[in-house]
Amino acid sequence: MLERIHLNILREVDRSGTLTGAAEALHLTQSALSHAIKKLEQRLGTPVWQKEGRRLRLTRAGEYLLGFANRVLPQFEYTEKLMAEYASGQRGILRIGMECHPCYQWLLKVVNPYLKAWPDVDVDVRQRFKFGGIGALFGYEIDLLITPDPLFRSGLTFTPVFPYEQVLVVAQHHPLAEKDKVQPQDLSDQTLITYPVDAERLDIFNQFLQPQGCSPRQHKTIETTEIMLQMIAAGRGVGALPHWLVQERATEFGVTGVRLGEAGIQKQIYLGLREQDAQTDYLQGFVGMAAEG
Repeated sequence: MLERIHLNILREVDRSGTLTGAAEALHLTQSALSHAIKKLEQRLGTPVWQKEGRRLRLTRAGEYLLGFANRVLPQFEYTEKLMAEYASGQRGILRIGMECHPCYQWLLKVVNPYLKAWPDVDVDVRQRFKFGGIGALFGYEIDLLITPDPLFRSGLTFTPVFPYEQVLVVAQHHPLAEKDKVQPQDLSDQTLITYPVDAERLDIFNQFLQPQGCSPRQHKTIETTEIMLQMIAAGRGVGALPHWLVQERATEFGVTGVRLGEAGIQKQIYLGLREQDAQTDYLQGFVGMAAEG
């Protein structure tokens, strides 16, 4: 009764807003498209959309089918892509999603040996997702998610591969550089520089400042690690980064790391996969190399 072409039509009509646009995208005539949906509506016994001028508005039944299409079609397309790669003797592309800005530096250390070990697999890294990292995994936008804050969901599996400590980054001449550790109150007169991530998802806020009811004097965001370190080195603020990254760039930028609180903020880099893909050899290979490195 319900066929893949119906789902494709609903998705393309939603994207373009018109039958004409959907017909062009699917390489169908408008009459063929209309006939296919009319036949479906007769089988279902309910309309899936209503015309409003030249545009179409989905009914409740149509909205449900569109949601189903957006869940199922990416899986069809992903599976077809894999089958084509297997048929041609290729492995294709490992699409990696990043939810950790500084983890990019860590990833570079894994990708180089991985490409040598898996010469028939290319790597693509994505940092922007339509529905966040978890949504990107479920939506087949990516095959693997790198994150320090996994959201455990049915159908996904997360493997910890690299432990690290989050530290406060300050210029080597900064007064706080002389301390063994800092307390939340020490940041009340500081400008805190972070990546452009919601404050409630930043460890320095949710694990360090907010539990003590503290906040920095000012909060600025910067996208790139190098510019952030340059700002910190120039005395324009302080930041929070992995200790290993600070150690690697300390001499280059003139910065140092200081422990956050008595025990510090201990973190892990996790690799997230869809459970159904967990046994795929080249994905297993990447996880294994990441854990060893």
